[in-house]
Amino acid sequence: MFDSQALWLTVKLASVTTALLLLLALPLSYCIVFPRTRLRVLLEAAIALPLVLPPTLLGYYLLVGLGPLTAAGRTLTRLLGHTLAFSFSGLVVGSVVYSLPFAVQPLVAGLRSVDRRYLDVAATLGTSPVRSFFRVALPLTRPALLTSAVLTFAHTIGEFGVVLMLGGNIPGQTRTLSIVLYDLAENGEFDAANRIAFTLLTISTAALVLLYLRPTRRAS
Repeated sequence: MFDSQALWLTVKLASVTTALLLLLALPLSYCIVFPRTRLRVLLEAAIALPLVLPPTLLGYYLLVGLGPLTAAGRTLTRLLGHTLAFSFSGLVVGSVVYSLPFAVQPLVAGLRSVDRRYLDVAATLGTSPVRSFFRVALPLTRPALLTSAVLTFAHTIGEFGVVLMLGGNIPGQTRTLSIVLYDLAENGEFDAANRIAFTLLTISTAALVLLYLRPTRRAS
């Protein structure tokens, strides 16, 4: 029997993560591309760190950081009334951190490709840098914004290590499709595992088709 509850939770997690990361990626990409300081190199390196860290290591640090062993974790627990670990909210936090480079890097590449002359003209007309970003640069990078959203969504759909470490395997709360697939394969239930695997493959393929189909439509 197909686990529709895990499917809904996975899509919900990917949707919430994508929405939050798009909001977060805009100011971060601005800070990386436009300020003329060396600190932006450190910021860009920190954002890219999840690309090279093992997911279980990242999940472990988040588990410890959000738990009662740290001052930040204890403060969050008092404010929320529960620990973020082993909850859907905790999964969102972990997914945001883990998928951060997939949201920021396409936007950074898109903003760096914008002809600076447009921004210079806007500056001569008295437009502030922030206003130029939203009124001039951002509209020119709409394909990069779509890439950011699609890659973030697809990457979150297939998360495993961070989700397992931070959320465990609680049905209806933290049990996503990737965890269901792992459990089924471990128990030798390969018919059911194949259905889950095909679902994940279909969602990821559909997301990439959407991403690569849009330029074709524009060209026609």
